[in-house]
Amino acid sequence: MINSSNVFSVHDLDFYYGSFKALSKINIEIEPRKVTALIGPSGCGKSTFLRCLNRMNDTIPGTRVDGKILLDGQDIYGEDMDVVELRQRVGMVFQKPNPFPQPIYDNVAFGPRVMGMNVKMDEVVEKSLRAAALWDDVRNNLRSDALGLSLGQQQRLCIARVVAVQPEVILMDESTSALDPIATLRIEELIAELKKDYTIVIVTHNMQQAARVSDYTGLFWLGDLVEFSPTQEMFTKPKQELTEAYITGRMG
Repeated sequence: MINSSNVFSVHDLDFYYGSFKALSKINIEIEPRKVTALIGPSGCGKSTFLRCLNRMNDTIPGTRVDGKILLDGQDIYGEDMDVVELRQRVGMVFQKPNPFPQPIYDNVAFGPRVMGMNVKMDEVVEKSLRAAALWDDVRNNLRSDALGLSLGQQQRLCIARVVAVQPEVILMDESTSALDPIATLRIEELIAELKKDYTIVIVTHNMQQAARVSDYTGLFWLGDLVEFSPTQEMFTKPKQELTEAYITGRMG
C-alpha cells in the first residue's frame, strides 16, 4: 500500500546496471522530518538505492529502473518530472567533501544563482551557513577560499550548499566516513538539528552511527531490503535472523 502522506513511497523498485540486477523489489516508506539510515555491507545496494531517490544513477550509461518512486505522490521517473527540479528538492551530500575552488560565500550562493532564485543572497548565505553550524567559524572569512577549510568544515559547507536551494530532502552518502571522530560528531549533531526542517536519508557503514542518529533503519543485503523498522526496534528486537547476525557482527 502506497502512503501519500510520506515524502517518498517506493513500490516494487528494481534497478539494473546493464544486465546486472542491483536492487530487487524494494518497498519502503520514508516519513517526513525523520532520519532514515540505510546499512549493510559494501556492494549490497544501499548507495545505489540512495542515488535512485534523486536520479543520480541517470548519469550512468546502461542503467534501468522498474517500479515506482513517488515524491509527494509524484512519480519521479514519470515523463512530467523535471530532473533539475527533482535534484533541487532532493539534495545530496557525498562521501568526500567537494567544495568548489571558490570563496565560501560563492559556494553557498552557487545553487540559488544557477536556479535564478529570487532571494536576498546575503540572507540565504547566512541562513544556510547557520543551518550547517558553520556561520560562527566563517562569518569573518566569507571571501576566503573554501578549500582552506578543514575537512569537517568543508563537509558542513557542502551541507550549507544543499540547504541554500531549499530542498525537502537531504541525502547523505557515507558523509562522515572521511572525517575524524570530532568532525563526525559535529555532523551527527547537525543531522539532529536539520531533521527539524528536512527529511534526511543517510547511508552508513557505521551501525553505531545509525543507532545514534536515525529514527528508522533499513538493512540491505545483496540487493534486497531485508528489514526496515524503527531503529530502536531493529537494534534490540530484529525480526530477521540475517539482521541479527549482521548487527551483532556474525555476518557481513
